[in-house]
Amino acid sequence: MSSENLDAVQTMMRQMAQSVIGQEEVVRTLTLALLCNGNVLLEGLPGTAKTRSIKTLARVLQSGLGRIQFTPDLLPSDVTGNEIYQDNQGESALVFQPGPIFNELVLADEINRAPAKVQAALLEAMEERQVTVAGKTYPLPELFMVLATQNPIEQEGTYPLPEAQMDRFLMKIAVDYPDDQAELSIVRLLQSEETQAAPPAQPIAQAHIFAARADIQQMQLAAPVEQYIVDLVIATRAAERYGDRLGQWIDTGSSPRASIALHRASRASAWLDGRPDVTPEDVRSVVHAVLRHRLILSYDALADKVSADAVIDEIIAQVAVG
Repeated sequence: MSSENLDAVQTMMRQMAQSVIGQEEVVRTLTLALLCNGNVLLEGLPGTAKTRSIKTLARVLQSGLGRIQFTPDLLPSDVTGNEIYQDNQGESALVFQPGPIFNELVLADEINRAPAKVQAALLEAMEERQVTVAGKTYPLPELFMVLATQNPIEQEGTYPLPEAQMDRFLMKIAVDYPDDQAELSIVRLLQSEETQAAPPAQPIAQAHIFAARADIQQMQLAAPVEQYIVDLVIATRAAERYGDRLGQWIDTGSSPRASIALHRASRASAWLDGRPDVTPEDVRSVVHAVLRHRLILSYDALADKVSADAVIDEIIAQVAVG
């Protein structure tokens, strides 16, 4: 484990925290997803700094940021790009015009406002890091991450994300309101930004991110911790083993992608804390973000207003470390 890479990533987090006040968990989870080379879904009420968090991350990393404002009339080509005719010395030829998906960081704003065909245009990019247009495949940048946002309460005119696409997000971040002291600091920060230029960011070389990923890939988990990860995910599919209440709450459990994501995120959490060994606490620290969008709750749970996080809390309480 290189201390230089860890110092660089922690510096990135501190700079983000200075701009995104009161959202420490959001900053940490975004960093974990970046280290895991995964995509993130941010769900929160308007004004909770979802877009600001993503813009700040792009600024600190000095990466290209493409923003897609999802609307009901958006077309797949508005995301991926399209082939257009261009005149070249008197001859017309088809030339590919890349869409905003070809940036290093892609902000998919209000992703649930576009129909399924447009949402599906993201699937290949999110999973395979490439885009196919008119039968031709185009690779995406080496540093590539989709950061999608959605509003949890405004459902009119929205299209729920299909389960296949939800599963492509490594983590789902629940963005909450800041506390009163943090909100006071936000007001003062925004006023200072209105009256004077913000101090320039100290950019973090992207090479540190790639090196950190290599370190995380080499980390090994003890057998009991690996079994704990699998047991947590299996509990979402065989919930009746852990009591009638849990069995009544879950309609459909998580896929093997959840186990893979939980394994990767747990390693990244330990690395970010400067530890070579992954502990059950690392697993528990990321399990909500990894599983909350991979559970389909039953009608009974929805009727009783039981949240996915409450179900995961119950799973953690019931599943023991081997």
